[in-house]
Amino acid sequence: MANISVIILTYNEEKHIERCIENVKPFGQDIIIVDSYSTDKTIEIAKTMGAKVYLHKWPGNQAKQFNWALENLSINSEWILRLDADEYLLPELVKEIKVKLENIQSNVNGIVFKRRHIFLGKWMKRGTYPVKLLRLFRQDKAVCEQRWMDEHIQLVEGKMIEFEHDFVDHNLNNLSWFLQKHIGYSIREAIDLLDIELNLFGKTDCEAKLSEQAAAKRRKKLKYAKQPLFWRSFAYFVYRYFFTLGFLEGKEGFLWHFLQGWWYRTLVDAKVWEIKKACGTDKEKIREYVKNKYELAL
Repeated sequence: MANISVIILTYNEEKHIERCIENVKPFGQDIIIVDSYSTDKTIEIAKTMGAKVYLHKWPGNQAKQFNWALENLSINSEWILRLDADEYLLPELVKEIKVKLENIQSNVNGIVFKRRHIFLGKWMKRGTYPVKLLRLFRQDKAVCEQRWMDEHIQLVEGKMIEFEHDFVDHNLNNLSWFLQKHIGYSIREAIDLLDIELNLFGKTDCEAKLSEQAAAKRRKKLKYAKQPLFWRSFAYFVYRYFFTLGFLEGKEGFLWHFLQGWWYRTLVDAKVWEIKKACGTDKEKIREYVKNKYELAL
């Protein structure tokens, strides 16, 4: 079969890293861990399992860390798979990769997979599934787009195709960890929305080489950013929970859609409101405020 290197970004992932590495061993030529100086047993476990471990200080976001790996590490395989430590491929997808990849046409440089979320031990089949992401690509044919949140792998040339089977996002941490993670995400998401509204970074949004669903999601986010604060988070929850039948997923489904679809989005809007109340729409003031209050250099 075609040779594949797997890149996994880690920080304190001892709960997940063994499962993740074991999952990709059947097809991974090299399993590369880029670690941000974990203080738990992540590095020890990874090395014991034969992974190549590189330490690199966290640069502020996933995109910069992943692109550093692409640009600086010695990767000899034809294909690269990007995976989070709390993710794994279903056996059907592993088999599909082994069967199909070596016969892929030469102008196909990216493979899109469907992602399913396991939340509180239950697959959230309704409301957000499937999320389609470009995760497998030919070396030198893709990069991670530079965004504060919701960053995607994008091709620099060639086309992409979609495989049939799923990979899984299944985090084993508790609900408190989930909430704290989203509190951390909220300021980054607020910056992303402010960038869409005010063009903080002077960039234009490019969808040309994103997966079809990622590009569609980006267009929806552009529309979302133009809607009134707080109302939009409520409307998003109503859409997910009622119109896409999220309510059929029981108590787990309610918590998933309420926390991730309304509470989190409301928290993001609160931070957008906080920043604009202090700075208006002055870009320089916003950058300075975020740097001083949240220790993030824009």
